[in-house]
Amino acid sequence: MRYDELKALNVDVISVSTDSVHSHKIWNETELSKMVGGDIPFAMASDQTGNIGRLYGVYDEEAGVNIRGRFIIDPEGIIQACEILSPPVGRNPEELIRQIKAYQHHQKTGEVLPSGWHEG
Repeated sequence: MRYDELKALNVDVISVSTDSVHSHKIWNETELSKMVGGDIPFAMASDQTGNIGRLYGVYDEEAGVNIRGRFIIDPEGIIQACEILSPPVGRNPEELIRQIKAYQHHQKTGEVLPSGWHEG
């Protein structure tokens, strides 16, 4: 988890799943504490109806769950990037951080950046 880096970039993180708030609490107290050594440091939202997942195009109607997706939403509420992956493949936090830095650099300078751009 790269939460500290995301906070240093002034990013708010929210996770959304179809699990109940109670499931999130139990998961946080058991599984997550083993993985990160404590409570989850960001908000976890419950989307039991799948409405948020449908809105973002990640709700699997057949399975009744939200599949893995991540969205970079700028301060004006505009989705600048998204990545949606099927369950067998995980997300790349390094690429997420690179993209956030690139979007922030663009917002500050107006510069258009090539693929693979890195700060500096």
